[in-house]
Amino acid sequence: MLAGGGQHLMGRAYSLDLRERVVAAVAAGESCRSVAATFKVSVASVVKWSQRFRATGSAAARQMGGNRPYALSSERDWLLKRLAEQPDVTLRALLAELAERGIKVSYYAVWHFFEHEGISFKKKPARQRAGSPRRRPATGAMAKISRTA
Repeated sequence: MLAGGGQHLMGRAYSLDLRERVVAAVAAGESCRSVAATFKVSVASVVKWSQRFRATGSAAARQMGGNRPYALSSERDWLLKRLAEQPDVTLRALLAELAERGIKVSYYAVWHFFEHEGISFKKKPARQRAGSPRRRPATGAMAKISRTA
């Protein structure tokens, strides 16, 4: 089933009962492939559930979803102060400054932080693309450049 935007909805985790029966069969000496065929699950699931059971004592599924904090939430004050000091700073420059401070994040993490804060980096008017002459004022006369040397 597709959600909005063409994304697939997340499936439910297999039941704890099924997981425990699968892990018990592997612990009894059956191969992962035969257990997978018997219970109609993938071999990878059998292996993962068995590993999780050996590591934690439970084959229960981990929690799905949740609310993860932004990678740069601890640097919020510094980033906003830096942007106030130099409003035309680029995301790449901020990324480099963060790296100098020992904070290794991706370009996307910096962009995502500012998107979450409601701050966007728009192109400056001087860098606008050429448009219809009717939409912009006429250019002024060009300044004469002296060629004397």
